[in-house]
Formats: sequence, C-alpha cells, structure tokens
Amino acid sequence: MADKMDGEVPDVIRVGSRKSELALIQTNAVIERLQKINPDQKFEVITMETIGDTIQDKPLSSIGITSLFTKELEKELAADKIDMIVHSLKDLPAVLPDGMIITTVCKRDDPHDALVLSAKHSGRTLETLPPGSVVGTSSVRRIAQLKRKCPHLEFKDVRGNLNTRLRKLDTGTDYACLILAVAGLHRMAWEHRISQILKPDICMYSPCQGAMAVETKSSNKQLIQFLSKLHDPSTLLQCVCERALLKTLEGGCSAPVACHSLVTDSEIKFTGAAFSLDGSECVEETQSVDLLEDAFLKQEQAKPDDDSFKGYSSIVAPHLSHKAMLAAENLGSQVARVMLKNGADKILEAAKKEIEERRK
Repeated sequence: MADKMDGEVPDVIRVGSRKSELALIQTNAVIERLQKINPDQKFEVITMETIGDTIQDKPLSSIGITSLFTKELEKELAADKIDMIVHSLKDLPAVLPDGMIITTVCKRDDPHDALVLSAKHSGRTLETLPPGSVVGTSSVRRIAQLKRKCPHLEFKDVRGNLNTRLRKLDTGTDYACLILAVAGLHRMAWEHRISQILKPDICMYSPCQGAMAVETKSSNKQLIQFLSKLHDPSTLLQCVCERALLKTLEGGCSAPVACHSLVTDSEIKFTGAAFSLDGSECVEETQSVDLLEDAFLKQEQAKPDDDSFKGYSSIVAPHLSHKAMLAAENLGSQVARVMLKNGADKILEAAKKEIEERRK
C-alpha cells in the first residue's frame, strides 16, 4: 500500500496496540475520544507483543535494547499494516524512526508514582516501613531517588504487567510494597490500592509519564489533522519540554532521569534531574519561560503544504501555537544543557557503564 501523502482519513482506521489489559484500556479510551469527534469513524484494533512484553525475567535497563515497547508496532506502521499506534508516551524514545511523528497528546493523568503496600504493612508510608523492607521496582529512576530519601529500604526487581506485579505482591513474601505509576492504577480502576502518592520532593516522575499519545506516519496529513484534535495544549507543552530534556541528555526510558513540569497561562516552569544509580549523586536544574498570550489559541486550519506540520520534540500540532511549542522545546533543551555543564554527562555515562556491566 502506498503512503497516503495528503490522502483522506481511512474509512477504517487500523489501531496498533500492545496486548496487555492496560494497553487495551488506553487504546480504547483514545478511540472513544476520537469517536466523539466523528461518531461515524470506524476503528479496528490490532494487537501484538513487543520485546518488553516477552522478556519478563530481566530489569528493563539490563536488556540493552531501545524501543522495548514500541519497535514491533512501529514496524507494522512502517509497512502500512496499521495506521496509528496508541502509546504511553513515556515508552516512546526521544528520537522516533524516520517518517514517524506523534500526532496526539491526550490530557495527562496524574504523572506521579504511587506506593502500593502489601496487606501486612497497611497504613504505612515509605518513611515508616521497617528497615530492610523490600520495595519492588525495576526503574533505575525510582530506585536512585528513593535510596536518597529512604536509605533504610531495600530494592528488588519486579517485572510483568500490572496484574502480574500486584499478584506477586499479594500472594508472595518477597515484597513489602511496589512503586507503580498513579495513572496506570487509575486506568485499571485500582486507585484503592494507592497508599501514598510520591510528590516531586520524594520522587520526580519519568518524562511524559501519565500521558497517552498516538504515533502515525508523518506523510498522512489528513489523518494527522483528524488526530491532532485530541491534543491537550497544556499536556502537549509539558511533553514537548520533557522530551527535549531526554533528547539533549541522550537518555532513554531506562536512564536515571526525572522531571517535574507545570504549565500556567503565563509560563512553563520545568525541573530536570539526573541521578547516579545508587542515588548518591544528583544534578538538578529548574528554569521557566514566559508564554505568549496566544499559547493556547487555535491557529487557522492547517494546509497540507504549509509549515504547520513542523514537529517539536517529534510532536506535531498543526492547529496550536508553534511559538509556544518552540518555547517549550527550547526550555527543555536549555535545562538539559545546564545539567550537562554541571556534570550530568559524567553521572549518566557512569550509570550507563554500570548497567552494561550488569548485563555481562
């Protein structure tokens, strides 16, 4: 099938998704929102497993492959076997394959991490767990930060989808608690399991955590225009900024990099941080940028041959302010450059080497 350079939106949009329950909940949520825009539009969901789904016995950081949860889906997109992919945006690498673009960034759910306790420790917080309690998480970002704040705790890898990880917590004796994303727990209707929400002073979140996104080929401008109607302007600016941080730091989703962003009508305030794996070293930087008055105003209808399809941190939003998106991208890059100047490059290189050693 040839690329639809400026073609119409397909009669049936083929949507690629991972097979997990959470992935399908997210995919169907995006489809429902699109059908509110066009009730007559039809969709077909095509599921598949990714490398990250099939390798369950190793921490993500030790697998040594990028795009763990996206590569197989992107191959199908490149081959025109699907038209769009629904992702957790934090799973997408800072640089996408040639010819692909992010065309939808939905309104962000709570981006923070949560403490989920075993029944034995009900009512406790991270700070009040007994010394030596084992925290289940495979995230080097979470471990690095929590070792700084809670040195009395131990950490152990836990892999699998949300169902599997909670089952390991509830039926086994290895873990006192898990650290999971608040957004995923809410989408699975498991918010009652949240014992503590970890605010940025305890654990900053992963870039783009809590945001759902759609990836398409960059050539189909009609489909891009249709999908971009779901963009949430505030979330979009946050994610442009956060992805720019990752790209400039050359950090992937398994790097010990964290952030916190806040968008108001007048400014974006952004904090980025990089950690050593043991949490002993940290480089952190906070900056802000003023937003122009038109930051959230819709632009005129984009034309397929104009500059409205320019990407910022690989995100296209033809109907929103490009000045605001450029400001957000520059802010994320500038925070990263200051971090690198202050030693983040050495911290991240040391973390990378240590992770590589663990693979051997």
